[in-house]
Amino acid sequence: MNPWPRLYPILDASSFLDSEALFSAAEELMAGGATLLQYRNKSGNAREMLEQALELKRRIGGSAKLIMNDRADLCLAAGCDGVHVGQDDLSPAGARKVIGERIWLGVSTHNSEQVKAADKTSANYLAIGPVFSTFSKANPDAVIGLEGVRNARALTQKPLVAIGGINRANCRAVIEAGADSVAVISDLMREPRKSARDFFRILG
Repeated sequence: MNPWPRLYPILDASSFLDSEALFSAAEELMAGGATLLQYRNKSGNAREMLEQALELKRRIGGSAKLIMNDRADLCLAAGCDGVHVGQDDLSPAGARKVIGERIWLGVSTHNSEQVKAADKTSANYLAIGPVFSTFSKANPDAVIGLEGVRNARALTQKPLVAIGGINRANCRAVIEAGADSVAVISDLMREPRKSARDFFRILG
């Protein structure tokens, strides 16, 4: 997958009424052109997360990469293509020990110091944010703005995924600030297929 996909949809399980709605959204996003999806479930138990991840992977097949949020063990068990860890999760080195060398590893960062530290790890890509204010996290980190994206770009050659409050109205500016990709949750929820196509059209 080169170049890195411009759109990085995040499927947050808490945003859906049931598992079927989650799976349907994934299929619609792929129909809209998405080639990379992250599955995030902050409230489910391990069994539910594994079952949902396995079904997502089955439906996605080889059409898109599936990234598991937080759980390196479940990433491996579900056959996901990557795991994404935050600053309070398993360390990048710890995650790499679990998943091995071939599975992708993404790391969340929120300031220049974290970007520098993550850049030295075996992470395949770095996420930076929140770029704008966001409602998808209970205790979000401080907003970094477009300047934070520019600063992060100057500190790493790894693919850079911007996250936090990004929508169709502001996504182009985020890419122009240096991000390779934009991670989006809320603005893909309604009509996922059409929304994804809109993003790709805007992002070029």
